[in-house]
Amino acid sequence: MKSFEYRKVSSLEEAFRLFQEYGEKAQILAGGTDLFIKMRNQNLRPEILIDLKGIPEMDRISYDPPTGLRIGTLTSIHRLETSSVLRERYGVIAQGAASLGSFQVRCRATLGGNIGNASPAADMVPGLISLGAMVKIVSRGGERSLPLEGLFAGPGRTHLRPGEILMEIQVPPLARPTGFHYTKHSIRNAMDLAVVGVAVSLSTNPQKNRCEEVKIALGAVGPVPMRAIKAENYLKSQELDEELISKAALLALEEAQPISDIRASGEYRRAMVGVITQRALRQAWKNLTAGGMH
Repeated sequence: MKSFEYRKVSSLEEAFRLFQEYGEKAQILAGGTDLFIKMRNQNLRPEILIDLKGIPEMDRISYDPPTGLRIGTLTSIHRLETSSVLRERYGVIAQGAASLGSFQVRCRATLGGNIGNASPAADMVPGLISLGAMVKIVSRGGERSLPLEGLFAGPGRTHLRPGEILMEIQVPPLARPTGFHYTKHSIRNAMDLAVVGVAVSLSTNPQKNRCEEVKIALGAVGPVPMRAIKAENYLKSQELDEELISKAALLALEEAQPISDIRASGEYRRAMVGVITQRALRQAWKNLTAGGMH
């Protein structure tokens, strides 16, 4: 590993100054679980690591009923997994966190690192997309927001501009009772990267038999995490039953754009999209009707 300088900053302004000084030779350090592997393999060779963990406002979880949920990007995955607010109100986020790596990795890894790494298989991303999450991005020139699903440009690439920092994830309040579920399929065990990951957010009419709103987010089956839009549109305003869920899962399968790699073939991934989407839809519906995850 090439030698580098390390700076821990206590304010955004200090981070922006270092970005201006070092430009593309600077790299943000959040949890470092992916970053140090890339540096060891010589895929990244920064001259300086800017550690943001000294900025307190980037490590927080806050919930306000009128405005929704705010999560700082330096919040650890373990904290997301164990947060009572997330478990009670946005359970799909806690599910994604619990499925990510080992206990040791979850204690070190951060939400911003998992998102910013831009892996199509990132465990935190499908659940947040299914909730309609936005990302707050800051720079010396100001701030901007965009939908999380619009952040990704391709495997390992985002639309962040030079000098920009991913500051916060914003999740809108839930307009009605909602059922969630995230599940992934991996070859070896739960700590492995997802071969397919599916998150569902589902709300129904007061009788809990007709689908009002639904988002289905797919991970590891395309160059970026994606929504199964055709499947969502098929379910809306329909009376939910097993046949309808099976058909929606087939539509999601058709929308997927998987590749073949060392972990699975494209054909296998596509087949598993149908299986996992059906399971996720069924479980989200069950959670809602049973009064579980809301």
